[in-house]
Amino acid sequence: MTKGLTYGIFIYEQVAELDFVGPLQVFAVSNQLLGGGRVVTIGQDATPLRGVGGLQVIPDYSFEDAPKLDVLLLPGTAEITEYALGNDKAIDWVREQYDKVDWMTGVCTGSLILQKAGLLKGRKATTHWMLMEALANDSGIRELPGMRYVRDGKVVTSQGISAGIDMALWLVGEIHTPDHARTVRKILQYDPAPPYGAEV
Repeated sequence: MTKGLTYGIFIYEQVAELDFVGPLQVFAVSNQLLGGGRVVTIGQDATPLRGVGGLQVIPDYSFEDAPKLDVLLLPGTAEITEYALGNDKAIDWVREQYDKVDWMTGVCTGSLILQKAGLLKGRKATTHWMLMEALANDSGIRELPGMRYVRDGKVVTSQGISAGIDMALWLVGEIHTPDHARTVRKILQYDPAPPYGAEV
């Protein structure tokens, strides 16, 4: 089995916390089981920032000093246009990472960052249902709104927020083995049973 990997998570002002904290836990437990690797957060610089829910986060690295990554995860937010899509430096950095990483992933509207960087052209993809029209308006993308997560080559996109956990579990299973992913899921006690799902 492959040893632990270096997972990088791009964070920015008003990022949706669960978009990245859920997958972060999956990646961290995977690495712990494998006895190596690390999960790092990367911002444009080292300035502390606040997520959309108010959580303060300090990036581990900036674009300039980020380590070589095996996997890059791009979380989303409700204000994706203002805080990420409008940042040319961030879009350029994401585009540059494509040829350097083994996997490029987008959670929720993080898929729109991949789109803006030109990395979804000719690919199948998904995103949060409220922003699916943004993908549908791009004739170079085949949008799959009914899919929890979508893999096309080395690019993986997921629906909103909690779907990122499903995507991350699938990814560690693809990189390592399905049994490894099942062990990670068991450790996290991730067994969704949402309330009101069976209301009569």
